[in-house]
Amino acid sequence: MSTIDVHNPYDQKVIKSLTINSSSDVEAAMSRAHKLVSNRDNWLPAHQRVEIFERVIEIMSEQIEELTQLAASEGGKPYMDSKVEVLRAINGVKLAIEHIPQIKGEQIAMGHTASSANRIAYTQREPIGVVCSVSAFNHPLNLIVHQTIPALAVGCPVLIKPAALTPLSCFRFVEILQQAGLPEGWCTALLTSREDSEKMVCDERVNFFSFIGSAKVGWMLQSKLSAGTRSALEHGGAAPVIVDQSMMQDESDADDMLESLAKGGFYHAGQVCVSVQRVYVQESVARDFAQRLAEKASKLIVGDQLNPKTEVGPLITPKEVDRVATWVEEAKQSGGEILSGGERISDTCYAPTVILDPAEDAKVSQFEVFGPVVCVYSYSDKADAIARANGLPLAFQASVFTKLLDDALDTSNRLNATAVMINDHTAFRVDWMPFGGRDASGIGMGGIPYSMHEMTREKMLVIKSKVL
Repeated sequence: MSTIDVHNPYDQKVIKSLTINSSSDVEAAMSRAHKLVSNRDNWLPAHQRVEIFERVIEIMSEQIEELTQLAASEGGKPYMDSKVEVLRAINGVKLAIEHIPQIKGEQIAMGHTASSANRIAYTQREPIGVVCSVSAFNHPLNLIVHQTIPALAVGCPVLIKPAALTPLSCFRFVEILQQAGLPEGWCTALLTSREDSEKMVCDERVNFFSFIGSAKVGWMLQSKLSAGTRSALEHGGAAPVIVDQSMMQDESDADDMLESLAKGGFYHAGQVCVSVQRVYVQESVARDFAQRLAEKASKLIVGDQLNPKTEVGPLITPKEVDRVATWVEEAKQSGGEILSGGERISDTCYAPTVILDPAEDAKVSQFEVFGPVVCVYSYSDKADAIARANGLPLAFQASVFTKLLDDALDTSNRLNATAVMINDHTAFRVDWMPFGGRDASGIGMGGIPYSMHEMTREKMLVIKSKVL
């Protein structure tokens, strides 16, 4: 029987050892889930789903501190931000309750031709079937909520595979669901080998595949799905920001902008799929902007994520620190100017780093850093800056900072992104908004109500009667 150790990312101490599920465990879970959806008599009525979710909210609300400590311990996100994650997770369940009554169809007009006379038609939405979810490490509780609660809300059983680095919050959440009265088989957490994970995802009994993780793995699994399996894939980005010089004319506006971008770039040590990464600033103010951003970065408190004062925690593994250090060194060697950071603080922490004008072909310019690194690029022509911002196959969220309304509208229209924030950082998100990437960054949209819609399918009923 194989086991896996879950480590605290900061001090690398083992938090807990877990048993890896066997192939037979996966088959048993899949078989139970398939049997639940195959017979309509097994389906959970809407009122029962609501009642279960209400109890989930009660239980989670009583355990906010415990859930915060657990998520922070395994994920490395600072305590203050992990508590926000827990509160968002609770709100996600509330959102599902609010949107369950919105699972509805519409009337389809009949009688407009002779052939359609004496008929009435309407659509209704039904659960799509078995949902299989594969999650990522960076939000160990809230991502699990987003990949299980929408499925359960619409009446789909779900098999969830958490990230091997951060599975504890997932298992705890499934325990809470069961404690709240969710019947056996409706939500099963499985810690599986790579081979069993792929077999589970590609099983012909899976109707919907939800994935959060790397593009390489996501697109590979997408290519192997069984015929008819629908999917939503959320990969990373390299979020661009376009800054107009008008934002640097007023000291208060400039400081607010820099605070926002520092938060968006260094939150969770940059381990966020929409983290601020590439900031394009008009050349007359680019150096001043970059130096001021670097000053803010250098003042951030880095260290143990369980210390309430910590603002930037560790990277998820020491290997990731090595990778980020290599990328930053490459950027420096290719002409980028390191204005802050650029060094390891320990085996597990990397200093918040600001790089001015790294080469366009450097890794920090071409790929998602997923570390505490923000790059600032000067531009003379905004059209060129937009072209550079759009120059990667990644396209997720973006930002525009400007005092000019026409500039905000024009620039946001020209950016290739699924969402553009005006005068706010790229990592802004609330859980009821659509959220997802396009192009290499993924397909489908997340967000509680949007995932609920994705996890249903439409059926039309046509009734013929002489009295109509």
